[in-house]
Amino acid sequence: MRNNGVDLFVRLTPKAAMDRLEGIEISADGRSHLKARVRAVPENGAANQALERLVAKALGVPRSAVSVVAGGTARLKTLHVLGDPAALARCIEALSSA
Repeated sequence: MRNNGVDLFVRLTPKAAMDRLEGIEISADGRSHLKARVRAVPENGAANQALERLVAKALGVPRSAVSVVAGGTARLKTLHVLGDPAALARCIEALSSA
């Protein structure tokens, strides 16, 4: 958490059948991340943009409030979401239990 929002760790699968968030997954090294699938291909940032739109919609924030800050060309990404950290944490918690 930061004063102006939260960082969210995501494992992205591009070229999927549908855009969706699949809950929280624990990797082999013990780190947790949100699993996401998007239909977009991983070319010219299309999959990253689709991920930003998907996360923004799920958290109820404007698309401009979500940005990929690390892992632009990797499957494991770090997103920064602008907004009230406590409210965003509650929304993320709701995603993990869905």
